[in-house]
Amino acid sequence: MHHIHSTRLTRSTRLALTGLLTLGLAGCTLTGGDDGDDAAVTTGPAEVVLVTHDSFTLPEEVLASFTDETGYALDVRPSGDAGTMTNTLVLTEGSPVGDAVFGIDTTFASRALDAEVLAPHGAELPGGAEEHALEGEGAERLAPVSYGDVCVNVDDTWFEAEGLAPPQTLEDLTDPAYEGLFVTPGASTSSPGLAFLLATVGHFGEDGWQDYWADLVANDVLVTSGWSDAYGVDFTAGGGDGDRPVVLSYASSPPFTIPEGEDEPTTSALLDTCFRQVEYAGVLEGAANPEGAAALVEFLLSEEVQAAVPDAMYVYPVRSDVELPEVWAQWADVADEPVEMDPADIEEHREEWVREWADIATG
Repeated sequence: MHHIHSTRLTRSTRLALTGLLTLGLAGCTLTGGDDGDDAAVTTGPAEVVLVTHDSFTLPEEVLASFTDETGYALDVRPSGDAGTMTNTLVLTEGSPVGDAVFGIDTTFASRALDAEVLAPHGAELPGGAEEHALEGEGAERLAPVSYGDVCVNVDDTWFEAEGLAPPQTLEDLTDPAYEGLFVTPGASTSSPGLAFLLATVGHFGEDGWQDYWADLVANDVLVTSGWSDAYGVDFTAGGGDGDRPVVLSYASSPPFTIPEGEDEPTTSALLDTCFRQVEYAGVLEGAANPEGAAALVEFLLSEEVQAAVPDAMYVYPVRSDVELPEVWAQWADVADEPVEMDPADIEEHREEWVREWADIATG
């Protein structure tokens, strides 16, 4: 979700170095009006504060157009990962740390809604967004902006060289033929790791996923603290010296492993192993500038922002009328039937499932 400015790095190396969901944005403030005189104080635009996760980034020219179009200055305030950010909003309920929020995802939506930290956003959803919307009152308070499929990826080049057919399903990962080949970030320390745990819960059921994880452990799964370690260090196609050709990553990862001068990726996503995460935006209850916050939610759903989302944040736009980058359209397929779970069920059981997972995977 970020940029490494070097033409000498391969796409896979750039991917490994940046880390899809562990990217930092120190913060940027885009203001309008003149600086340094009294007139600017009285005539400058009102400020909108966007609370977001550390992986948020958009091109500067796109962010600047928000001020140009609305007259509001934009202050972007990264606040940790999606879970940390949501917890901050809950703890500051009634006295929000900003006006709008982006990045509350499927796994934490119910926590934010239950804590009543969100006001109605009033945005009209563009075509395609409805299929990612929450049900009931949640749809009025959280607008879907982007989504991504967390999926197992394989190094096709490695498997071809070894003369071994790559795995295709979650069940395959417990086959002794793939012993010691799979690496995944942990559910207790990583957003994609949590998504993979939820994929196994959704696929094997609340009474069956524990045995599946026990089988993964018996088949020598490697659990890392975060995605960047799993992909950039241990994965054979991640740009490092890894020795594991199966990794938990994203459906959007393969396009970034196309070698320079070639036109096909060296990896592929297993689309029968995916969990879908949707990222939402909303207006914070008690915002100092609720009008500006509502305008910002509308802006995040605009064609300009939606078209920038894939290259900027490695996720898919919710708008159906936005043309994807060519390599995405060709190599970043989404899952036809991803595992999806009711955010309320996730909220009810998340901590319990993560504790159980930790006992099995790291105990």
